[in-house]
Amino acid sequence: MVNRRHLRIKVLQALYAYFQSDEENYRKTETELLNSVEKMYDLYLYLLLTFGELKQIALIRAEEAKNKIRPTEEDLNPNMKFMDNAIVRILEESAELRSIAEQRKINWMGDVNREMFRKMFLVIKDSETYFTFMNNELSGFEEDRAFALALFKEEIANSRLLYNFFEEKSISWLDDIDLMCSMVLKTIKGFSEEGPNRILELYRDAIDEKQFIVTLLRKSIMNEDENAKLIEKLTDNWELERIAKMDVILMNMAITELQEFASIPKKVTLNEYIEISKYYSTPKSNMFINGILDKAIVHLEKEGKIRKAGRGLMQ
Repeated sequence: MVNRRHLRIKVLQALYAYFQSDEENYRKTETELLNSVEKMYDLYLYLLLTFGELKQIALIRAEEAKNKIRPTEEDLNPNMKFMDNAIVRILEESAELRSIAEQRKINWMGDVNREMFRKMFLVIKDSETYFTFMNNELSGFEEDRAFALALFKEEIANSRLLYNFFEEKSISWLDDIDLMCSMVLKTIKGFSEEGPNRILELYRDAIDEKQFIVTLLRKSIMNEDENAKLIEKLTDNWELERIAKMDVILMNMAITELQEFASIPKKVTLNEYIEISKYYSTPKSNMFINGILDKAIVHLEKEGKIRKAGRGLMQ
């Protein structure tokens, strides 16, 4: 399930595009934001479906080996550990996964994609991870799970071929892939022999999370001028042009969140934007943003603009 930090990052990206554009159409930006978040789920589905595709390539190669003019004993009796993997079978046979993928038109059909998976399997087959699990003589459901998890973490999630495919599909997916990979791992860890084995949903609470990102986007746009004046005041009247644009947007979002979301503790807001700044702004931005937001909290509290509801939320 998508977490709040990633939702904040999605809003940050949308705001950056909005403020950089000559066309200040917040409704269009809002629609694009919601679509961008929704498309992350497509990435999750693509990743889950990779196991079945790799299995099909393995089966084809095994059958081709049997049909050699002079097949070896290994050709005639191949190691079926990957092809018979219980986790791969659960994903292949999942009616839920199949239904959702069909509804969203997510599949790996086509000769180009088949060739990509053929190349992927050749790399995987020669990997240390594949060799170790195929030859350790262990069996059982937990061994199959360990094999699937290791294969995904070490080989599938790091495949340059997949990265190139996803980059062509959506440039924003390169920011989303780590989170969606973690969802795949969580999905596999949740499988059991008894079932039911469920596919994760994108949102923990779709209505609440969508309302969060829409409100954060809208209010950050509406409050931009007022928040900019506060930021300028707290930075000893530095002109905003001297501050990195990303830093300004991050502080605008944080100040907006402090005032608009009564159920989110101040410390959570502060820590989230400091962490995001480490990845999306300059090396020293986190210290700068931390200092300004500390001052902003003091200023806003004096003016009675921060109102938190619930035990522990004033922290």
